[in-house]
Amino acid sequence: MTRSFVNWSGSLSFTPAEYAEPADEDAVRALVRRARDAGTTVRPVGSGHSSSPLVRTDGILVSLDRLAGVIADDGNLATAWAGTRLRALGEGLYAAGLAMDNLGDVDYQSIAGATATGTHGTGLGFGNLSTQLVGVRLVTGTGETLDIAVDRNPDLLPAARLSLGALGVVTRVTLDVQPRYDLHRRSWCAHLDWTLEHLAELQHTNRNMDFYWYPRSDLTQVRVLNRVDETPDERAWAGRRAGAVGTRESQVGPTHRTIPRHRELRFEEIEYMLPSEAFPACFAEVRRRIRERHRRVAGWRVLVRSIAPDDIWLSNAYGRPTTTIACLQNTSLPYEEYFRDMEAVFRQYGGRPHWGKKHWLTARELRPLYPRWDDFQAVRRRLDPDGVFLTPDLARLLEEG
Repeated sequence: MTRSFVNWSGSLSFTPAEYAEPADEDAVRALVRRARDAGTTVRPVGSGHSSSPLVRTDGILVSLDRLAGVIADDGNLATAWAGTRLRALGEGLYAAGLAMDNLGDVDYQSIAGATATGTHGTGLGFGNLSTQLVGVRLVTGTGETLDIAVDRNPDLLPAARLSLGALGVVTRVTLDVQPRYDLHRRSWCAHLDWTLEHLAELQHTNRNMDFYWYPRSDLTQVRVLNRVDETPDERAWAGRRAGAVGTRESQVGPTHRTIPRHRELRFEEIEYMLPSEAFPACFAEVRRRIRERHRRVAGWRVLVRSIAPDDIWLSNAYGRPTTTIACLQNTSLPYEEYFRDMEAVFRQYGGRPHWGKKHWLTARELRPLYPRWDDFQAVRRRLDPDGVFLTPDLARLLEEG
């Protein structure tokens, strides 16, 4: 079957030679073997939320939409098909009395796509979604099925938990889960200066905390979430909200219904992961440049979040506490000049780009940012010796020319 592909924001479109929707792992294996024999490429695709060209191919584009649903759980671990959307995954886990540890803002993504690109939420004690993976099953470039977990091929786990689809087609994942719980979400508006002054306190006294900055007004929307049974004392809470100047909102519910937000407005986005100690100086420069150079075209907002360090080889939070800055731009407005200028600032402060969002780095610039880069490449060549998954776009990211 042939059909065109357009991503969520509309900025990426192409027509692969073939569009496949395998219904089981046997069909995935057959596809990969056929592609290998024909000397063509295979790229897996999830929901299409990513705005980077990771999935672009003139070979076979493999949708995992038919590989969806929660397969099994034992109270501590849950296994799901790779194409399961985060919203459906949350509902399936909730029905079993379980929940994921943390989520990002978007539940449109598939679990395999979200983890393969380093999607994250926020909170000083929480890594990105990939850190919740304890097992991965994938079809390698030779068409073989490989299980990777703590007790099976554990040396491959730091590569497989966040792989950009470069090691194989992930068919199922196993997640570390916990008993389901409810979160209390609160948000309010405050001036940016107040938010920056109280940022450390807000981050350390709430389970999850982030904020949006609106450049045209210099206001922020501060958002905090806490478990219902761990909500901060109301008197202390009132003091923390003393800087509020606008609407206050409150919501209680399970994690998968409270953290993600539904949006009709489509947008482009660039996001960089910074060493947390570099955030104050970096954000000050971002603020200065947006106000002096881009305020006329910066039509939406800037998002700031935090991520705990991890040991996943291609994780943007590898080895360091991380604070992220994301610039969002309505799809109807120009973004490239604005985003490239922001990228120059992010790079100056040691930032690593989000794999699933806009950036212009290649392997030459990326390799120095990741201490285990060469280890990942060795695993990639081992599992995909013929480059079945290595499209030109992926090669620009992974291979120095």
